[in-house]
Amino acid sequence: MKNETSNSYNRSDVYCVIMAGGIGSRFWPLSRTDKPKQFLDILGTGQSLIQQTFSRINRFCDSQNIYVVTGSVYKDQVQEHLPEIAEEQILLEPMRRNTAPCIALAYQVIRKQNPNAIIVVAPSDHLVLEPDKFSRIIGQAITFAANNDALLTIGIKPSRPETGYGYIQVSGHADKRNPSLYKVKTFTEKPDLELAKVFLETGEFYWNSGIFIWSAKAIDSAFSKYLPDIHGLFEEMFQKLDTQSYDEAVSSVYSECKNISIDYGVLEKADNVYVICSEFGWSDLGTWGSLYQNSSKDAHGNVLGNSNAMVYDVKNSIINLPNNKLAVLQGLDGYIVVESDGVLLVCRKEDEQEIKRYQNDVLVEKGDKFI
Repeated sequence: MKNETSNSYNRSDVYCVIMAGGIGSRFWPLSRTDKPKQFLDILGTGQSLIQQTFSRINRFCDSQNIYVVTGSVYKDQVQEHLPEIAEEQILLEPMRRNTAPCIALAYQVIRKQNPNAIIVVAPSDHLVLEPDKFSRIIGQAITFAANNDALLTIGIKPSRPETGYGYIQVSGHADKRNPSLYKVKTFTEKPDLELAKVFLETGEFYWNSGIFIWSAKAIDSAFSKYLPDIHGLFEEMFQKLDTQSYDEAVSSVYSECKNISIDYGVLEKADNVYVICSEFGWSDLGTWGSLYQNSSKDAHGNVLGNSNAMVYDVKNSIINLPNNKLAVLQGLDGYIVVESDGVLLVCRKEDEQEIKRYQNDVLVEKGDKFI
């Protein structure tokens, strides 16, 4: 590894990719296919999750260098929520193919503009409660990526034996000047509760935030080595752009591209993967339970938000209702109560993993009107 100083990179070389193609099915019925959770003000802050993501990224990355990768059907919503970016900064996927093709599309676009680019990849729908600390950590990561042939991710110090996150196991400090920087030993999928408890006890495991930092050269080399088929498809696409339209080229590539995550396709195989471990009030806000954990509660442990609800003997519950409707609730303990656009869900918090099944049953029995 090279020696580096605190700011040994040019800000103009910093680019960011916001991944915004998810459908947020675990937040149904609030999150719908036509308006998934990244476009919702799910925290009641006055900003949608994608707007919050853009705002904290804009601290260290200029607006013209921020790209959003999303489904073709969400183009108008991205433009509505992020008027700061130009239309050409919205990269449209004709179909969902997981994170590896999403990242391949974005880095190929970026490196054609700037071969020296340092790229930060971030999901559009995560929570960060300490944006100043987040910016400092990302600055450290950018510096490291600018000066080393490395694939870097951000690990979050676990506060509980969480079964809903993937984990990163570290193998030792990688740089004595940055005690939070480690070489990655293994990536582990979501564990059961007993294994999650073991992970927490060892002190070697961190939550996988899904935030990545690398140079365009490093990620291109990794795709060439570990996902040569996807690399070849996108290389060929960009060579043909002079002879066919962008939309046609992307559709052709995605029709051939396999569905694979960047973790499984590259990071679990590469030997130059590092992690900066930190805490900055992070949550992936993947479930109603995670929203409950990260929201303000009343004296009885209820998250009411802006709901127009009258509650009696209700505790430890999350209630999300339109404020133009009145709900009177009695005798609930540990429940999710959500109403949105003609759908009411009442479900025990401990059974929220069943929401996806309920959603599928609704699709089969009632049609996509309610999905």
